[in-house]
Amino acid sequence: MKIKDIVNRDLVTLTNCEHEPIHIPGSIQPHGFLLGVTLDWKIDFCTANISDFVALVFDQILGQKFDAVFGVKAQKELHDYIHDSKVPLVFPLEITLINENFQVTIHKSNSIYILEAEPQSAGKEQLANIYAQTIQFVSDMNNTRTLKDLCALVAEGTREITGYDRVMIYRFDADYNGEIFAESRREDLEPFLGLHYPHTDIPVQARELYMKNQLRLIVDIGYKPVPVFTIDDQENKNLDLSLSVLRSTSPIHVEYLKNMGVGATLTISLIHHNRLWGLIACHHYSPKNISPEIRLAAKLQGQFITSQIDLRQSNDEYEIARKTSRALERLTALNLPLSHESFKILCQHPELLKLCNAAGVSISIGKKMYKSGLTPSDEKIKRIISGIRAYEYTTTFTTNKLSDFVPDLDGYEDVSGIIYHSLGNGNTIIWYKPETIAEISWAGDPEKAIIIDSKGLHPRNSFHLWKQIIKNQSSIWLDPEINAAASYAHALHNQIIMLLLSEEEEKYRSLSEVLKETNSELENINWISTHDLQEPLRKIQFITSKVLSDTNEIPSVAVIDSLQRVTKSANRMQNLLIDILKYTRIKHTKESVRKVSLNYILEETLQEMKEIIIENKAVFECESLPDVHAIPFLMKQLFSNILHNSLKYASIDRLPVIKITSSKEPEINEYSNKVYCHWVTFSDNGIGFEQEYAESIFKIFSRLHTLEKYDGSGVGLALCKKIMQTCNGNIRAVGKLNKGTDITIYFPCDPLDSLG
Repeated sequence: MKIKDIVNRDLVTLTNCEHEPIHIPGSIQPHGFLLGVTLDWKIDFCTANISDFVALVFDQILGQKFDAVFGVKAQKELHDYIHDSKVPLVFPLEITLINENFQVTIHKSNSIYILEAEPQSAGKEQLANIYAQTIQFVSDMNNTRTLKDLCALVAEGTREITGYDRVMIYRFDADYNGEIFAESRREDLEPFLGLHYPHTDIPVQARELYMKNQLRLIVDIGYKPVPVFTIDDQENKNLDLSLSVLRSTSPIHVEYLKNMGVGATLTISLIHHNRLWGLIACHHYSPKNISPEIRLAAKLQGQFITSQIDLRQSNDEYEIARKTSRALERLTALNLPLSHESFKILCQHPELLKLCNAAGVSISIGKKMYKSGLTPSDEKIKRIISGIRAYEYTTTFTTNKLSDFVPDLDGYEDVSGIIYHSLGNGNTIIWYKPETIAEISWAGDPEKAIIIDSKGLHPRNSFHLWKQIIKNQSSIWLDPEINAAASYAHALHNQIIMLLLSEEEEKYRSLSEVLKETNSELENINWISTHDLQEPLRKIQFITSKVLSDTNEIPSVAVIDSLQRVTKSANRMQNLLIDILKYTRIKHTKESVRKVSLNYILEETLQEMKEIIIENKAVFECESLPDVHAIPFLMKQLFSNILHNSLKYASIDRLPVIKITSSKEPEINEYSNKVYCHWVTFSDNGIGFEQEYAESIFKIFSRLHTLEKYDGSGVGLALCKKIMQTCNGNIRAVGKLNKGTDITIYFPCDPLDSLG
């Protein structure tokens, strides 16, 4: 059986340092030993230092069954500990292995159970003191109001429980640069409180491990890593130690701590809203180990912080939130006029700036700009709006460093921070904060966080105070300010919509007045055309008739022909005026819709048309028609127009046959996106028409044939359509050239109709 170690010896370079595989170092710290056991209890991994703790050698036990090496009793204790759901794996298992007492922590890594054993400590004797300290801490915690006060208390409490020389609460910003937010230290140590550290001090993969494993211990910075050995039975065999207590640390991190002069560390993750909010970083300036019980007590300190972050930040922001809420209430209570003057009034109102503690505000509505307070020029505001839209922040956008998004603005003194809201249709509101020049104290130059020399890659070795002046950015916008701005921007958007609606309403009111006046004029014209023009037409007809009938003086043939044409034109004009009068009268009809027997309407219509039907030798085939809701006299006009049309456009090659069919019972029929229940179809065998003209034939004065060939006013079918619209129905035509025409009329449902 061949055995190999799994130590990761990959060289870390500038190009791969952010991807250093720190979760698979293949080695551990020497204050305990590690076993990797398969699910069937075969020892597959073992550290080289097991012989320092028990009378065993790693290469002799690899591949062996656990019970064969440590006994059946020990295996049963481990099995019960792993599988007993009532016992949390928070507390280590106290177990005897080869006559030695250990505290064993267990976790699963893929298909391997990792057992990490440390000699049993005297930590239990300290439990009473730890409990008393924790109770006192909880009591003191209730007396703190701000998050900073709480963190200071946690730093003090953690140092008292653990005994480390320095305890720091390390808080990350949005880019994971760190700040020492609170600190408790030995009096002889220089303070780190307020110092900043670049994000490169804790790279991405380290932050990911802090999220997985919330407690990390280094007992002795000068330790010699202990390799993990395994059976060489597969290529690239490894062991993920992300959750390991004993996991060996990155050589770069060890060198970083040595450069700081640290001898031992304890790090506790502070996780808030599934993000690494910060760390409790404990430093000791000589080697130091603490018992599992003390580790858990220290971890509990971190829970106190993360459980209180939202509450304490709320306390910190309460006064600001109260002021912004008051300003929002006053602004929304303003009774502004529905005019552009309202934006001028609004901009001059002091509450608009208090709303989010801004120094200036601008409202851009259409081509007008309204401003108040410290604001940039109109031209600069337009460039800001264009720049933000280029980044597709078209609805809302907030920053305290505008220069990162809109470069080349000729200075950011008055516009470093903005809250931008789109108000629709190109309108915007922007609040401004001026530049706040800040001085940040770094623990060493952040630009020199990584050093490369002839020996390779190293962390920085200088932590001397390094000050940086920050320009082109404002103080940050707080959540209450951002929320208040968003709320009022929404209200302002509604105000603009109301203004636009008011303007549209006024515009339509004016148009309505113009339309009303125009309609009145048209009605006057219609009155003239249908009444005043009747008199001269009658005189023309009378004179021509008298001339033609005067026997004393017989006119020439040419004169007779001219007079006959004049009479014919006058008759045609009179018919046209009568049809126009009928068409316009439909609009003003006051008769209501009622139940009508279409059989009765058809019978009366055929009776009135008896002479023309006989003259044309027309044949009618009629089914029984339904009762519908309509206006009786209009139905009679409709039937008359359709039947006259069929006779007028009869084919000269055959006798006219007109079939009238209908729905027997109410049935749903969809046409023109409306639902109808009754239909009647008039089918003839006349000259028909091409279907492309099916819509145009219902337009007033629309004709498919010349007057010389077929007389008529071009109003008949338009009149039919208007009648059906007046009765809430519809009409359509289907034509086949030289074969005939089908005209179908549709009637709306009677509320009492049964449709099954």
